[in-house]
Amino acid sequence: MDAEKVAILRKKRAFRKFTFRGIELDQLLDLSNEELMELISARARRRMSRGLKRKPMALIKRLRQAKKEAAPGEKPRGVKTHLRDMIIVPEMIGSIIGIYNGKQFCGVEMKPEMIGMYLGEFAITYKPVRHGRPGVSAAHQTRFIPL
Repeated sequence: MDAEKVAILRKKRAFRKFTFRGIELDQLLDLSNEELMELISARARRRMSRGLKRKPMALIKRLRQAKKEAAPGEKPRGVKTHLRDMIIVPEMIGSIIGIYNGKQFCGVEMKPEMIGMYLGEFAITYKPVRHGRPGVSAAHQTRFIPL
């Protein structure tokens, strides 16, 4: 009876396998930069063809270190960065990155769906407008003065 319950629970928790352009996550992690370049958009492909510079490599190195220090099954500590123009690569998946938006660091957990996008897309730099009632010097209110 217990074995049946365990099998039912496992069946409930069966998640859909993530694929990025037809390639599963395990295989994405094994790809070289050249093979990954063929899968991402033209703009990101051009950027990667020019090589990874010193600062993005330093960020990836710090992410590796944070993952290594984390206990198994635990989330790694957050790594802060100003590199909003960094392209998300499969190696970053599962990491927590504090992306600077001009005022503060927005903590973002990297998910497989984010591959090929820029870090800056996940830390909004402005506060969206909330349209409420017009203020004191609104144009239409000042014209009419009741007696």
